[in-house]
Amino acid sequence: MKVIVKKRILIPIIAIALLIAGSSFKGDFFEIAKQIEIFTTLFKELNMNYVDETNPAELMDTAIKNMLEDLDPYTKFLNEQDVESFKINNAGEYSGIGAVVRTYKDKVVIVEPYKGYPADKAGLKAGDEIIKIGDIAIADIKEDADELLKGANNTSVKISYVRQGETKSTTVNRESIEVDAVPYYKMIQENTGYIVLSKFNKKATEQTKEALLNLKNEGAKKIILDLRDNPGGLLTEAINVTNLFIPKGELVVTTKSKVKKFNREYKTTNQPVDTEIPLVVLVNGRSASASEIVSGSLQDLDRAVIVGARSFGKGLVQRPLKLTYGTQLKVTISRYYTASGRCIQSLDYWNRDENGNAVKNTQFRDFKTKNGRKVQDGGGVLPDIEIAAAKTNPLTQALLSDNVIFDYATDFYYNNTIENVLDFNYKDSDFASFKNYVSKSNFNFETKAEKALKEAMSGEDSTIFGIEVTEQYKALLSEMDKNKLKALDKYKVEIQKNLEDEILKRFFYREGLYDYHLQNDEAIMTATALLNDKSKYETILK
Repeated sequence: MKVIVKKRILIPIIAIALLIAGSSFKGDFFEIAKQIEIFTTLFKELNMNYVDETNPAELMDTAIKNMLEDLDPYTKFLNEQDVESFKINNAGEYSGIGAVVRTYKDKVVIVEPYKGYPADKAGLKAGDEIIKIGDIAIADIKEDADELLKGANNTSVKISYVRQGETKSTTVNRESIEVDAVPYYKMIQENTGYIVLSKFNKKATEQTKEALLNLKNEGAKKIILDLRDNPGGLLTEAINVTNLFIPKGELVVTTKSKVKKFNREYKTTNQPVDTEIPLVVLVNGRSASASEIVSGSLQDLDRAVIVGARSFGKGLVQRPLKLTYGTQLKVTISRYYTASGRCIQSLDYWNRDENGNAVKNTQFRDFKTKNGRKVQDGGGVLPDIEIAAAKTNPLTQALLSDNVIFDYATDFYYNNTIENVLDFNYKDSDFASFKNYVSKSNFNFETKAEKALKEAMSGEDSTIFGIEVTEQYKALLSEMDKNKLKALDKYKVEIQKNLEDEILKRFFYREGLYDYHLQNDEAIMTATALLNDKSKYETILK
């Protein structure tokens, strides 16, 4: 009952209070002032009179974060440490150990060590579970344990970690870490260049332009721009990357908000590098935000053919608003619309279902590209050419979210040897071992049908069905559970693609993964073939 009171009474009051600091304030001043006074009085009386000692900072932090959860997942309160992390992510530079990590209550897991950086030099591998940093146990830290891995250049830190059940330790010497927006580019054939753009930090335009010019100097007359798994980033970088391929003065994106000053049209402001070079852009279900601005607008302007799978569908723009004491509110301020006028936002966070979940858009409106081709809104960017292996589905997404694929790849790494990246061959017997791994794991994937069936039988009315129906219900659920393993075969293509990528990163880092993709990736091979077929390429765009 306490939780409900906190969320339904306390939280909305804080929401109203924050509106004064974070918006253009046009509402009823008296009502807002009244609610602020109620809240401050409540907060003071609570902390002064509650039976046990309270922690005002923790209470407020919890209240704010719970309040924002009712909005959308991108509107967040940033404490002082969060603000610094936000700056680092956008700058692409920081001082630390050089690894992607995932934080839990009692450990920090190495997700990916960067080749040649401190974590890699110290022998840390993906899957290693850090349990102690210096003299501090991770279990004793409530949050932001990974911040202990950062520090000044040339300082060292002792790390204790668990690998395959064995506790080990190592010392890592911190260095300046540069996070490249373009981690890889290379010629595929004698006249086709390939560029991976993995994030839209402040280096995105500069590094994409450098890669494009270098490839053109090497003889590239066609380009593949890979935005798969790119979660987005800075809006200005998305516009400037698009500008590399379209003329100055072209409308790329429009933002619309209830606050007039956030209503803007963003046009290209620089001279392009090449407005004629044939271009294919690769996307998938994890291409989001700025990636969708680039791919969507290049599609709308008929400047590139999009290949892959429907993108994530994030059509919202956030801006950090400064609060007091070095904190910030990263708030969704507007929706963005690509060059044709469409908003590709997929989930509706403001009209939720009966369980409080955001509703996925299923009704799409038609729009026209510059040449009159039909495109649609409301569900990400739909490619001109779809690739089966790039598509996402609930089962594959659950395997990724629950780290089943990640954990399997860790075991695979320590039980197999691969000498050369191009010799890698993930066999049917390997996939069979993965299915066996899943069956023995704690992975629990609940389908919509299962959820509906459980809800139907859990209500008071279920008692009228009798024992026979109840037993049939249990048998049906059991049969549905058994058939989940069969679903692994149904989605084998998509699942195996994710398995191969995770395994290859373990043995050969990202560079090796991209080398393998150039020879084996279906989307890249499809894009290359399309660029070699001038007539088909031009027909798609016309």
